[in-house]
Amino acid sequence: MQPDFTGLLLGQADNPGGGPLTPGGDGGEATGAQPGGAARPTSTSPFGGQWIILIPLLLIMVFMIWTSSSAQRKERKKRDAMLAALKRHDRVQTIGGLIGSVVEIKDNEVVLKVDEANNVKMRFAKSAVQQVLTEGAGDDASGKS
Repeated sequence: MQPDFTGLLLGQADNPGGGPLTPGGDGGEATGAQPGGAARPTSTSPFGGQWIILIPLLLIMVFMIWTSSSAQRKERKKRDAMLAALKRHDRVQTIGGLIGSVVEIKDNEVVLKVDEANNVKMRFAKSAVQQVLTEGAGDDASGKS
């Protein structure tokens, strides 16, 4: 596509003095005009119109960060509640994939019975429990869960 220079040529024909074109057509100095006929921007912001684009982008980024952190907070709260509710005879799976029954619970440790026939017990960090598969009877003598 070729640019159209007809307006430029006509503008030169209207200005016989050869000086810069100014708004108003009288050849005099117009307020706020620069040489070449372009008006000076009257923006008071030192960054121009860039804030119009940046503000929505910043708001979108803040919203995305807030939603992802709130989802992580919700998952963390759910996991902490699961670990706090852990009791004896619960059948659990560790992050390593081992499945066993809880025999003993200490502050930060859990002892799991992984083999019933040979009575094999293993000690894990409480944070190694990934999920509770089935809930056991617990320490109640009445058998309620």
